[in-house]
Amino acid sequence: MSKLIRAYDTLLKVIIVACLAAMVVMVFANVVMRYAFNSGLPVSEELARWCFVWLSFLGSILVLREHAHLGVDVVIEALKPKARKACLALANVLMIYATWLIFVGSLEQTRLNYEATAPASGLSQAWFFGVGVVFAVSTGIILLHQLYVLIRTPADQLHTMVENTSLGAD
Repeated sequence: MSKLIRAYDTLLKVIIVACLAAMVVMVFANVVMRYAFNSGLPVSEELARWCFVWLSFLGSILVLREHAHLGVDVVIEALKPKARKACLALANVLMIYATWLIFVGSLEQTRLNYEATAPASGLSQAWFFGVGVVFAVSTGIILLHQLYVLIRTPADQLHTMVENTSLGAD
């Protein structure tokens, strides 16, 4: 299972790097075209925007799995172990609910825009909204795993749990 998770992480990183490289090339080419030839490439603006959206969502998956989001734990640290565990569980359940809402909304938007085409590239708009589905499924699995680990961890050992709740932790 750990190899599969590492492979998925690597795939996400490769896609993120490809999106970033494509954005740089397209935006630079568009700037040069506007400066040198007084005309741009409309498709580059659209595709760069799509790459940015994919890059942001896929990066958020990696950040969630690695517990790298910014957080303020002053309140949590002040609580007694059982209250801390209850608060963390509530926060996790709320994040799972928000992820569910993103999944439902993104899936509906993907279905609605399947046959709609983007103005400049002619690609299906489903590619744009589909990243929300990928994000929600991936983060949903991560959050469910984190909730499972939280529930199974004794309240007095929560201070060490954060480092061990990542999927694929050795």
